Amino acid sequence: ETETGLKARLDKKEFDGYVFIPAQSDPGGKDTIRVVAGKKAGISTINEVEDRFSKVIEEKRLLSYNITRVQLDSLQKNTAVKFISSKGEEESKTRAGVAYVVGFAAGFLIYIILFVYGSMVMRGVMEEKVSRISEVIISSVKPFQLMMGKIIGIGGVGLVQFLIWGVLIVVLQMLLPLIFPGFAEQMQAGAMQSPQMAQAGQAAQQSGGMAGLFEGLRQVNFGLIFACFLFYFLGGYLLYSSLFAAVGSAVNEDPQDAQSLLLPITMPIIFAIVIMMKTVNEPNSGLAIFGSMFPLTSPIVMMARVAHGIPDGVTWMQLIISMALLIGGFLSTTWLAGKIYRTGILLYGKKVTWKEMLKWIRK
Repeated sequence: ETETGLKARLDKKEFDGYVFIPAQSDPGGKDTIRVVAGKKAGISTINEVEDRFSKVIEEKRLLSYNITRVQLDSLQKNTAVKFISSKGEEESKTRAGVAYVVGFAAGFLIYIILFVYGSMVMRGVMEEKVSRISEVIISSVKPFQLMMGKIIGIGGVGLVQFLIWGVLIVVLQMLLPLIFPGFAEQMQAGAMQSPQMAQAGQAAQQSGGMAGLFEGLRQVNFGLIFACFLFYFLGGYLLYSSLFAAVGSAVNEDPQDAQSLLLPITMPIIFAIVIMMKTVNEPNSGLAIFGSMFPLTSPIVMMARVAHGIPDGVTWMQLIISMALLIGGFLSTTWLAGKIYRTGILLYGKKVTWKEMLKWIRK
């Protein structure tokens, strides 16, 4: 059948699409294969189709040079490459894949937490200021105490929510396979569609399937990851929430005023997530070390390094220094935010800029 006839049938919606392969093509040249469809294909579909056709065409080209099937299979056979540390220990590809997924998930979760709970603190301060409740409360307590009470209160709520989520996840993992026997397989198939999970899954297949995956999970120190997650969750929240509270105290009823003041606060968080995407692959690069030490980015970036373990991803000394710097950063930002909060919470009817807020700090 000619391509003209196929196009006519496609227009009549007799089928969704067709693949046109030239009848005579040069095995040594560039074959033009056209995939014609009634709907636009996504990037993943295009890549998958190109990969499949490229593999078939490559085999045909090689066979056209009088290469036997046995020789072709020998040429296409994968070569095993082992990575061995200086201590003589073989590094597992599955473990690296699992560490990639765990580090990315932990860092991204802290990224979400900083934005969500920081915004809650800012909105809470703004509501108290607009309703004039803060004026009544300040008559009994100091402005700094009021700010810390708001931060600790919302932080406690966030910590309780986090613990509840953790318990629910564990309970669901235990109950769902019993209630829905095929649910685990469906979730696994859906998860493998993401690039991070697909990378871990491919590594598991090359390392012995599920046995390799469980071995990779066993090698990941989840106790250390959980402990560091709690520390960096609290440290990052306390550091950023004080800054969000300072902004909330300086603005009035218009939320747009707050958005204009948030840029210097949100930019380090965005930079941190960008650095983390590189750190999950290269935990010992210079950028990863800097990001895990700098207090404004360490809560997100350090989780990507900790997932690779100690000392492979981060040394104990670097971890301790990072924690100490985060504590120092929290104390410094809280002190600065307190000076802004003290003046801004009682200021009404004036649009505040960062230049003016810096003057409040110098007082």
